Order: sequence, then C-alpha cells, then structure tokens
Amino acid sequence: MDAPPKQFRIEEYVIAEEPFYVPSSDEVEIFEAAYRQRVPVLLKGPTGTGKTRFVEYMAWKLGRPLTIVKDQARAPSNGAVPLVTVACHEDLTASDLIGRYLLDANGTTWIDGPLTRAVKAGGICYLDEVVEARKDTTVIIHPLTDHRRLLTIDKLGQVIEAADGFLLVVSYNPGYQNVLKDLKHSTRQRFVALEFHFPEPDHETKIIAHESGVDGETAAQLAKLGHKVRSLRAHGLKEGASTRVLIYAGRLIKEGIAPRRACHAAVTWGITDDPQIQQSLDEVVSAIFP
Repeated sequence: MDAPPKQFRIEEYVIAEEPFYVPSSDEVEIFEAAYRQRVPVLLKGPTGTGKTRFVEYMAWKLGRPLTIVKDQARAPSNGAVPLVTVACHEDLTASDLIGRYLLDANGTTWIDGPLTRAVKAGGICYLDEVVEARKDTTVIIHPLTDHRRLLTIDKLGQVIEAADGFLLVVSYNPGYQNVLKDLKHSTRQRFVALEFHFPEPDHETKIIAHESGVDGETAAQLAKLGHKVRSLRAHGLKEGASTRVLIYAGRLIKEGIAPRRACHAAVTWGITDDPQIQQSLDEVVSAIFP
C-alpha cells in the first residue's frame, strides 16, 4: 500500500543559520522597507550575482513569529520568516504553484503547492527566473501583488487572503530574455525592482575567501580573473564569469588542485564551449596564475 502524501511542515522552510551576504549598496534597507509595506520585490541581474543568497539572507534577517496554520507551524527559536523557493521552468504551471489532488490509499488528497504554503503561513515566496514559467502563472500572482493580496484556488472553490507576513519576490536575468520571454509591463509595475551586478574586486574577494576557504591572496587573484573575463563579453563571450564559478575554482584550489587547472575546469570549460574563447580565457588565467 502506498504511503499517503507527505503534508508540509513550515519549519522545513525556515533558514536556521545566518547566510553569508555582503551588501553592495542599500538593497537590504530597500527590501526591509518593501517588506514592512508588503510591496512585492523584483530582483534582476546576471546569474551568479547573489540574488538567491540575498533572499535567503533577508528571510533570516526579517525574523518574526510564524502564523499558525492548522497547528502545523510553530515559531522557531530564531523567529525567521519562512522562505519557499521555486525554480521556474517552461513546464511550470499554475497548478504546480497552487496545488493539486493526489491519489492515496484513502482516495484523493489535496496537497498545497509552494505558493499556497507561503500565502497561508505568511512567508516569502521566491519565484526564481519567473519568466521561464508558463504564462498562466502570471495570471495567478497578479491578485497577490496589489492591495487585494488574494490567491484563488479554482479547484477548491476558495479565495485565500494572504497572511500578514506574506511577500512575493521574483527574479530574472534580463540578459537571457527575448521578446517572447520577458515580463509584461503590467506585471513589472507591480514590483519594486533591485538590480544586481557583479561585485567590485575588493567586495568579491571577501565573498570568494569566505565561501571557498582560500587565503586572501588567492581570493584576490580569482576576483581579478572574474573582472578580466567579464571584459571579454565585448569580444564574443555571451556571459561573464559569475562569482559562483570563481568560488568553485577556489574550492578546487582549497582541495589541492593547481590554480590554473582549477580555473580551467571551473571557469574556462564552465562558461563556454567555443575553442577560440577558451584559448583567450586560458591566456588570462595563465597571466594571473603564472
């Protein structure tokens, strides 16, 4: 006999420990103000610039007691805001976000989707790369992004008012989008926007050193590599080296891999398949790690 579907526990969505995040501007203050006013937030910028880590940090920082949902949610010791993250893709439907009926040994059971869970619990729902999702998802989030703060569940015949702490946060990478995959103006203007860029070398050095465990000098060299590689975008490279791939290179170095080889595996091969651009990248690596 199949086990019944597992019901969610909101504690599973709480960030228990403080994520490492170094602010680059006033994004923390703006997000806090938006959260207090329940204004939805749009994060935009290239991949690997810290959008997801920022949301995790803010969920931890905005600590408050949780809303009780049918005795399932209890206030955790640190009082953090629950964070429900959804990685959007082209097959993601409105039902995936809201919920659906599933068969079990006793018949059918309704299982809330991630958006419904966040709405009921008063948490943050983070839709990562929202433009990748199907268009019907945009329809369901609109009533949650204005004064109504309502979620309609057609299959249950219910309209749910979002709990007080609920906030919708979405992100996307403008550099990857085309006319067919972009946020409509009617959707964009429902959010306040924060732009994320690659950090300055000194800022990025601190991040690489903390996340990879390499020494300060090596972290500075990796940050310099990232800056140099990003300048190649004007010469045919579609996407610059993200802070993430620099951290991966640092972790390989920390494990004893030679710096040039680590950068070859994490950076050169990681961001392009073009032989000519790979050669150019390797030349940059060799200049920084002789």
